[in-house]
Amino acid sequence: MAESSLLEKLDGLISRFEEVGTLITDPEVIADMKRFVKLQKEYHDLEKIVEARNEYKQTLDNIEEARFLLETESDPEMKEMAREELESCSGNLPALEEKIKLLLIPADPEDNKNAIVEIRGGTGGDEAALFAGDLYRMYVKYCESKGWNISVTHLSEGTSGGYKEIIFEVSGENVYGTLKYESGVHRVQRVPQTETQGRVHTSAATVAVLPEADEFDVDVKESDIRVDTFCSSGAGGQSVNTTYSAIRLVHIPTGITVQCQDQKSQIKNKAKAMIELRTRIYNMEYQKYIDEISSKRKTMVSSGDRSAKIRTYNFPQGRVTDHRINLTVYNLSAVIDGDLQNIIDQLIVAENAERLKEAEL
Repeated sequence: MAESSLLEKLDGLISRFEEVGTLITDPEVIADMKRFVKLQKEYHDLEKIVEARNEYKQTLDNIEEARFLLETESDPEMKEMAREELESCSGNLPALEEKIKLLLIPADPEDNKNAIVEIRGGTGGDEAALFAGDLYRMYVKYCESKGWNISVTHLSEGTSGGYKEIIFEVSGENVYGTLKYESGVHRVQRVPQTETQGRVHTSAATVAVLPEADEFDVDVKESDIRVDTFCSSGAGGQSVNTTYSAIRLVHIPTGITVQCQDQKSQIKNKAKAMIELRTRIYNMEYQKYIDEISSKRKTMVSSGDRSAKIRTYNFPQGRVTDHRINLTVYNLSAVIDGDLQNIIDQLIVAENAERLKEAEL
């Protein structure tokens, strides 16, 4: 993209940025929460583009000034300073252009949302449940390192430990945009605790990451919901099996069922269950978008395609392989301990390259 045409495109967005800035201070707009939130997000996205545009324009101006000094200046010291400035700015220009091109491509509108994550033990029986538990602890430690909050809504423990299934909510900044790369089948190769011959077994667990729906994203009528209460089970103190605090919600039109029992209060359990219910209803529609982009980008796995193997954790060799980008690292113990950022960063880089390629076609 030529420098002039890129600047023209960026200059055209400045007026929209100013217009949105005015709109979000309008009392009528503020009263319409759905529109207000949408405009706030647009303002935040445009602000990044305007900042990048100003930096780009300043860099081009510095290059022009440095070239002028090289042609007109007679002082050797000034000419040397101009030459260094020209080299520095010219070197920064390609990275700035790449950054701007990425900002101009519409991002996944769900990236800034919180996420609901579900992990289910797959093939491998008890060992799969133990591996699901390992994955859950891995995500807990990773989320802690990011300053995100985790809240479990439902779990079913394995007979020998771990989880047959665990569902939890993650809240923080850009949660879904980061964790969405974890959707798919995770495979483990190791010697199970129950194995007496020392043979390596292969087990699997599925991970699904869903963008959490806001209240205004989907309209769920109370009349469409059946509410069941029951005694909670598992850890929880004296209230376990004595009060009907656990909640099960059934959305009659879709048949979607969710339940929550981790809070002692029935009201709190219902509130958390409603968040998950809205999310699952919303994701029935969002799934169409996921299916579309996952067919184009190898970094994204459709959360509906539970058979798509994305990563292997090989304990005997101490390696982790992400099959989508053919990445292998030999720091399995660190990864299982929550050190996921390097893998996610490389997936983001790969996806950005694919997004740029899509935009050029």
